[in-house]
Amino acid sequence: MMLRVLLFVLPLTVSGFSGAATPVMPDDVLSGLKQFRQAGEVGVDLGDGRQQALYEDAEKARAEGRTDEAGRILAGMKEGYWAALGYLNLASDYAKSDLNPARALVALRVALAMSDGDADSERSQNLENNLLVRAGHLAYQHGEFDKAIGFLEKVDLDSFNTPRALYLHGLALTEKGNHRAAMQSWHRARKYPLAYPGVADAWIGMGRGYDLSGYLGQAGEAYLAANAAFESERVTLRKLAGKIREQGAYKTLVEDARETGVDWFLADSRTLTQPRMAYLLGFMEAPEAQRAAGRVVALRTMAAKLDRHGHDLQVFGGALEDKLAGMQNPFADQSKMDLSARGKDLSASLESLANQADSDQQARIRSLQKTLADTQARLEQVQARGSRQPETRDRLRREALTLERRNEVLLSAVRHLLERSESALDKLALEYVEARDQQMAFALDKTEQQIAHLYEYLALQSLEETQP
Repeated sequence: MMLRVLLFVLPLTVSGFSGAATPVMPDDVLSGLKQFRQAGEVGVDLGDGRQQALYEDAEKARAEGRTDEAGRILAGMKEGYWAALGYLNLASDYAKSDLNPARALVALRVALAMSDGDADSERSQNLENNLLVRAGHLAYQHGEFDKAIGFLEKVDLDSFNTPRALYLHGLALTEKGNHRAAMQSWHRARKYPLAYPGVADAWIGMGRGYDLSGYLGQAGEAYLAANAAFESERVTLRKLAGKIREQGAYKTLVEDARETGVDWFLADSRTLTQPRMAYLLGFMEAPEAQRAAGRVVALRTMAAKLDRHGHDLQVFGGALEDKLAGMQNPFADQSKMDLSARGKDLSASLESLANQADSDQQARIRSLQKTLADTQARLEQVQARGSRQPETRDRLRREALTLERRNEVLLSAVRHLLERSESALDKLALEYVEARDQQMAFALDKTEQQIAHLYEYLALQSLEETQP
């Protein structure tokens, strides 16, 4: 009896946003890559930016239906993230157009080999897990169950793709008649939050696995457990939507997802204590959500900097005002004038004494006169600098006030843009939560149908047993 894919939806292409053993690149493919590189005279690594530009050229050709041209561009690229991404999307086109999965699987194998050349190990590992799930799903769809199992068993157990890989792994095992091993995979998938793709399918799959194994009682219990889990998850999603409307999507999904140690919503149900990180990862899969969240982060950072600059300018302007108030003290100016007058009187007295003294005394008086003249010169310099400083500091104070006003205008504009960006992010997040709720409703309807069919079968079986 065939077990259908209940809820699994696999995107065919991905955008350029950001383990396990990797299949060896076929010799004929490796040889072709070398020939393309020699023909294109790609002898040096021009950096990640150059590779991204080539990837975008290949994507443009692929979108226009020129898959051969896209393949030629990709073949001339260096190993790394962008080449792997290009081959992944090329494999998706092959999977849609070819009845035989051979070409698509070869492209996925090349993508896996290319991903090893990425200098960013974390990004490479995430892409590799994605590629392995795609390859496993493609092989399963075309009945190559052993090949699918081989791909899926290489997916890491701590990635976003793990629950989906476990669910597909169970499907492939079921097709081979190994229901017990399939149920083990689905049991492991059920331990992940329902926000991850494949987890809801695994809950339903457990009931179907018991059914195929002939344990109808356990099948009914599994369906009831799945039903309760989906109901609880819908409550969680409604509370999540309420928090987004109240606090905003950025705080609810991004900031609060970093918190640990307190169960979400303080609920007793297993499904109500799921980490918000699962929903954040699911939400951020969409490039539009990534761009919206990136705008909010950039504007928040800009607003914080402008706020600090405004505070610094305010403090600087206040310090200049205090200095100006001190420099305009009339008592200080009078003291300088008194010192200058006393210096002149003392100079006149020394000159009178010098006319009456002998030669030895005159030499000493001349030395005192020179010292006094130097002191008076320095006092005049201080007075001159002091007379210029108030003007300079007043100019600086006016400039600081002008900058402070400009900063306030910029801060107001940034806050207005931030408010609009946060509203756009809230809208996307609420749409995502609504879509997740609809998926849970669909899964709930599936379990209810399975329960109804199971009870109907048991009732018919009971009637047959009671008939003479």
